[in-house]
Amino acid sequence: MSHVRTLAIVLLIPFLLLTAYAVMEVGYMGILDYNRHSPAGWQVFTDLVISLLLVLVWLVDDAKKLGRNPWPWVVGTLLTGCISPLIYLATRKSEEAMV
Repeated sequence: MSHVRTLAIVLLIPFLLLTAYAVMEVGYMGILDYNRHSPAGWQVFTDLVISLLLVLVWLVDDAKKLGRNPWPWVVGTLLTGCISPLIYLATRKSEEAMV
């Protein structure tokens, strides 16, 4: 198993648990709503959006090179944030080149 795949799995599992807990406590919209109350929240949210856009640029290109359909990953990222790219990395074959 590649180091990237291992890291993706190690990050994904606790993050899924944290996300499930947050959604149970405040709901999906509550997670987004939390960030709208201060400039600090806007900054964190904007940083997340920029980071995920950069990840999507790489992911779409990588998926096309590997013959994978990138659109489920794009939609998943828009709905779940970094969960979808982490699953992409966790399910990516280790012998595939990281370009």
